[in-house]
Amino acid sequence: MKINIRVVTILVLASIFSFPALAQNSGVISGQDTARNVITTAVPFLTIAPDPISGAMGDVGAATAPNANAIHWNPAKLAYLNNDFGFAASYTPWLSKFVDDMSISYLSAYKKLNDSQAFGISLTYFDLGEIQLTDGAGNNLQIISPKEFAIAGTYSQKLSNALSIGVTGKFINSNLSGNITTSPVSDPKPGTSIAADIGVYYKSEKTILGKPTQLAFGGVISNIGAKISYNSADEEDFIPTNLRIGTAVSSFLDPYNKVTFALDLNKLMVPTPQPNGSHRDKSLIAGMFGSFGDAPNGFKEELQEFMISVGFEYEYKETFAIRTGYFSEHQNKGNRKYFTAGVGFKVKAIGIDFAYLVPTLQEHPLAETLRFGMTYNIDKKAK
Repeated sequence: MKINIRVVTILVLASIFSFPALAQNSGVISGQDTARNVITTAVPFLTIAPDPISGAMGDVGAATAPNANAIHWNPAKLAYLNNDFGFAASYTPWLSKFVDDMSISYLSAYKKLNDSQAFGISLTYFDLGEIQLTDGAGNNLQIISPKEFAIAGTYSQKLSNALSIGVTGKFINSNLSGNITTSPVSDPKPGTSIAADIGVYYKSEKTILGKPTQLAFGGVISNIGAKISYNSADEEDFIPTNLRIGTAVSSFLDPYNKVTFALDLNKLMVPTPQPNGSHRDKSLIAGMFGSFGDAPNGFKEELQEFMISVGFEYEYKETFAIRTGYFSEHQNKGNRKYFTAGVGFKVKAIGIDFAYLVPTLQEHPLAETLRFGMTYNIDKKAK
């Protein structure tokens, strides 16, 4: 696919090469239908579920059981990990139904400092494949390989046996243009930003219907950071600051069998597009707090901006798991609706997980999305 270098155009067309009708803004990276009043941002890869555990459960993660992937979902959960050290790695071919060279890779690791504190690091790497660049007259320039990545460091602290908090700092780099200039008024460059996540996690042990049950609640605001600019002009794009709140209920049916039900609500804390374009001029703080009351069609449209994720997991003897879930986004805000399913296996310290995504719409960009992942944990008792 040939692309004219304009900052916003490069940002969005790089994500899907053979479908220009879809490629009108960055939402397509996440598989959104952008025909309506969709909230779009730079670096939307930061909101994509990177791992097959949550990815198999409808993209829930605010209050589910902690693991090394918690750095992405809710940094506060790290403090409740029982192992001394662990890491996770996952790989997802992205939009593989249409292209064969786009993928998301995710690496994370944690270390318990003591019983109440944990530290973690992660890398999210988004490879957008190859793109043929052209100038304004349609002349071929060169083929580039856009890349985006985010490096993060996390600290998590228990405040009590039931409550913890966590913070993450991250550096974001988005090189979509290859620093190629095709216009005297354009000077494309990699976009960079520094951002933070702030999370809280609460859990309690109950007996429900005669079964030991854990109730958990979580909340996180992620990607709180400066806008990104891709050229020397005064043009900046919001990054996807996101509010996620959720709950999870895990019931131990007997010593071998456990079931978990989870629910998450998500809302982007960035301005809703306005007919006059004024939303682009807001500051970070004004955009975040104003995002709850700036929809052109009022409260009804504000409610449409919430995304819902539900997930279920059955686990046997902590060695085998079956997972499923559902994700729903309003048709006016992207229209992503899909079922997910997956399995997980654990042998001693090593876990292997898979997830598969099934959209409710035919010929959807996210159809046939597969996620693969591995976890490795070292127990304190094994030292």
